[in-house]
Amino acid sequence: MKPWIYFDNAATSRHKPAGVYEAIEKFFREINCNPGRGAYSLALEAGRHILEARSLLAKFFNVPKPNQVIFTANITQALNTAIKGLLRPGDHVLTTGMEHNAVARPLTWMRDNCGIEFDAVPCSKEGLLEPGDVIKFARRNTKLLVSTHASNVTGTIIPITELGLIAKEREWFFVIDAAQTAGVLPVDFQAANADVLAFTGHKHLLGPMGTGGFCISLRAAEHAYPLVTGGTGSISDREYQPDFLPDKFESGTSNAPGIAGLAAGVNHLIQIGLEKIRAHELELTGYFRLGLEQIGAITVYGPGKPELATGTISINIAQRDNADLSFQLDDQFGIMTRPGLHCAPWAHQTISTFPGGTLRFSLGIYNTKDEIDFALKALKALRQT
Repeated sequence: MKPWIYFDNAATSRHKPAGVYEAIEKFFREINCNPGRGAYSLALEAGRHILEARSLLAKFFNVPKPNQVIFTANITQALNTAIKGLLRPGDHVLTTGMEHNAVARPLTWMRDNCGIEFDAVPCSKEGLLEPGDVIKFARRNTKLLVSTHASNVTGTIIPITELGLIAKEREWFFVIDAAQTAGVLPVDFQAANADVLAFTGHKHLLGPMGTGGFCISLRAAEHAYPLVTGGTGSISDREYQPDFLPDKFESGTSNAPGIAGLAAGVNHLIQIGLEKIRAHELELTGYFRLGLEQIGAITVYGPGKPELATGTISINIAQRDNADLSFQLDDQFGIMTRPGLHCAPWAHQTISTFPGGTLRFSLGIYNTKDEIDFALKALKALRQT
């Protein structure tokens, strides 16, 4: 029987702490009422779960007030809300050459339909960004700087603290995509001088799919338009969207069971400690990269030093199709990976793997050295066939 080894944590964390399952089931079985939509006890209890999760995430990301944490269905919705809400016709945006389509496509749509302009600042072949290069692309009408915290292709970490200082000095809005880092690296909203910190719940925060959101500064909240308007359970006598947080950006019924599960995932991370989680990731990443080098004839992308990246490693084997390799790893060995462009064509253009893409291994909190040993043996066997 195949072992079913999971190396696709950059897409989602497959294994969750027991507390996540328990929190979701408990909400469904014991509450399962709409938060903020009634004064009866179970509706109030549902609202309490949302408030506790909001407060927990505010503390986790060092956000001044819980109401500055906004829940969305996923990080793509969060980034769309920030990008489309903050920009006006004639504005110019700076971003990086390592962005996911969750940033690239909203910017392209805004350029083609709303009269905004943007420049993607080039990164090195390893995906590294020199912060000073951002200034070279600045214009008088630059209003927004948006950057991933780490690439979902190479794991390369972008220096968001330095970027935040640049944005602050020039009074630009600063948006961070923390999809690949929240739950692995410390992500400090205030220290990064962020205006929007977008996060996803189902990856390294260990929550369920359908959860995510963003933390927002007061100045950005005042300036931004909401992406979705509708029922909020507040000031229902008015036909206008509330202008206060979090209601301005939270319309419709929230994923309350999922948010309860997300809170359980974050609490689990806090109990372990991010330092321990990061140390585990660095150990596995270094071990895996060394093993790949010893096999030979494998191109490994991204920074050579594990400390410059997350646990995401992209490879190609000479004269082998990475989609076929991914299929064989799954079919013959039960190893789950992801081939292709990973919804990040800009990143693949940067590292010269477009349009063929790479074979991606993305490690997580539950991976082990034994699993990596098994994967290395499988890759060696496939390379020789």
